[in-house]
Amino acid sequence: MNIKEIKFNNTNPRTITDSKLEQLKKSIKEFPKMLELRPLVIDEDNIVLGGNMRLKACRELGITDIPVKKIEGLTQEQKNEFIIKDNLGYGEWDWDILFDDWDIEQLKDWGMDIKDDEYKEIEEDEDEGDWFLNIEFTNEADVEYWFDKLKNEGLKCKIIR
Repeated sequence: MNIKEIKFNNTNPRTITDSKLEQLKKSIKEFPKMLELRPLVIDEDNIVLGGNMRLKACRELGITDIPVKKIEGLTQEQKNEFIIKDNLGYGEWDWDILFDDWDIEQLKDWGMDIKDDEYKEIEEDEDEGDWFLNIEFTNEADVEYWFDKLKNEGLKCKIIR
């Protein structure tokens, strides 16, 4: 669809920082096929239900045609529900797999939020020969989850607040 025919959803509660918008634009330039794989979702009035930020990035990049999926017949309540649910992250990352099997710098480059101080390398204590892993968490639920998981694996754990 011609990008000029698509309207931003001014009531969409999601925002994007300038740095994340730049990452999104870079992502679109490097992997434009992603737009076909995940088209904008619009209603019968061509208002975006899913993909407001992609629309903004594409407009700034000068893209003139963009893949869309037009949904018709939704009530306003269903549209609102879609907007929220489309932006929720139900799953969690398996950090073990990410750190073992993926390139952390590439994940950051793709827009994943991984701060250098959120994970630390394993260090050996030369005096005792034990291994330590220092992890900083931003919420209590993660602390409890990982503490229990590591204890169940037979590892010695200690929480330092």
